[in-house]
Amino acid sequence: MRHISLAIKFILGASAWMCLSLASCGTGIEVTEHVTDKDVQRVLDKNPGHQPAVVLEAYQDSLLAWKAGKRFWVTDDQVNQMLMRADGYDKDTLRLAGHILEYRRCVTSGLSLEGDSSKVDIMFHDQATGLPVIYRYGKSVEESHAGFSLPMLIDLDMVRHVAGQLVGNEYFIRTPIWYDRQSEQMMDGRHFIKVRIDSVLPGNTVLPLRVLFTTADSHEQAMVWMNNNVSTMHGRDFDALFTPTDPRLAHPTISDDNWQRITRGIVVEGMTKEECRLALGSPKRINERPDQAGMREYWYYDGGAYLFFVDGLLNQFRK
Repeated sequence: MRHISLAIKFILGASAWMCLSLASCGTGIEVTEHVTDKDVQRVLDKNPGHQPAVVLEAYQDSLLAWKAGKRFWVTDDQVNQMLMRADGYDKDTLRLAGHILEYRRCVTSGLSLEGDSSKVDIMFHDQATGLPVIYRYGKSVEESHAGFSLPMLIDLDMVRHVAGQLVGNEYFIRTPIWYDRQSEQMMDGRHFIKVRIDSVLPGNTVLPLRVLFTTADSHEQAMVWMNNNVSTMHGRDFDALFTPTDPRLAHPTISDDNWQRITRGIVVEGMTKEECRLALGSPKRINERPDQAGMREYWYYDGGAYLFFVDGLLNQFRK
């Protein structure tokens, strides 16, 4: 029994030593058939050229501070589910998406949506139709707080506040996920290139800001969707989309040719793992194992794409 115990301790110790050795010379991922998404995120998902964020001044607001004439952009026709029935319109057929509502006043209502008392209804004026529109807030005025928002309404003062900080400035864009300004359809973009912010406009229900920009090199025009630091989609905040510092400076050993490929999301045989990660982002899954020919590693992406590395260099890929 004592010999068995010693053997087990030896095996466990050797395994731990092997894992630590592998972690100290490369990716930090253990030799295994499967590495979890959490492991991949921890080891590989480093923001290239990440510099201190451009700190946008927070927009502070509350229902108590609203003044008559304050304007809101309606993002979705489903806003009628939040409206009270009233003379002058049928809330079930009313179409308000793309309209601007002007705030008039708050009125204390009898019962909220939850059946509580002492709640308020918010009176708006629809600029397009001239109709008064009653928005059922369902809470008291005192319950509104700095940074609160109403579903399917975008505060145009908030949009103007963000625009005042960004428009006319130049940044380096981090994301290749661009959208056409007119059709709002996704288009092929580039990342890590300099762009100039042209305007900030109201967005949609999930991401309330549209940031329009022009590339510095080719003068291509596009836009990205961005949150307002209130949205739960934190991967689309300003710091995730833009940086004030050229990411190229953090990678001086990468050749100019490969950097141009990286900005366009292109990989070629012989590129390093770091270059591939910069070009395509972090993989969803990694298989890594040594054999007689060297260390072999597979990176798997969504949609069936994969990269195959031998001793840290790209040997084969399928996109």
